Amino acid sequence: MRTNDWMTSERLRLRALEPEDLDLLYRWENDSTLWAAGDTLAPLSRYALKQYLATSDRPIYETGQLRLMVVDRKEDAPIGMIDLYDYEPHPHRAAVGILIDPAHQGKGLGREALRLLMRYAFDLLQLHQLYAYVPVWHVTSQRLFTSCGFTQAGKLCDWILTPEGYADVFLMQCLGLSK
Repeated sequence: MRTNDWMTSERLRLRALEPEDLDLLYRWENDSTLWAAGDTLAPLSRYALKQYLATSDRPIYETGQLRLMVVDRKEDAPIGMIDLYDYEPHPHRAAVGILIDPAHQGKGLGREALRLLMRYAFDLLQLHQLYAYVPVWHVTSQRLFTSCGFTQAGKLCDWILTPEGYADVFLMQCLGLSK
């Protein structure tokens, strides 16, 4: 299998960040309606995002993170992004984060992107496990991760701070895939 095949499906491909992604990153990172599902507390400047883009080509082994754009192959346009972060080389694990633009949600593209990332993480990077923090109120994300083989491994109380107050998250985990 060619390396490119690890991150390509019939409808999608995952690719590295490019300088021309700045406007999309700026829009997605500064969408305050998405902040409650993660740990963002303030907007990011274009300058900060330009700096991030300039160093995003460094390997996951060095930075502990790999962010990829989710690209619709037919339109050749980014529709979201997906991350491996908090990469830990000794226990062979990493956390997963995913964002699909609201205009492209509900079409199974998040599931397809997550499966591509899982194939890459388990088969090429040889990770043993992936995990995700999913807010208990984010039922759509729970379904996404469950449909890709993740299970609820626990519940973390008052784990994230939202405008409404502290909220619990489920720790969802997937241990390697059979090849």
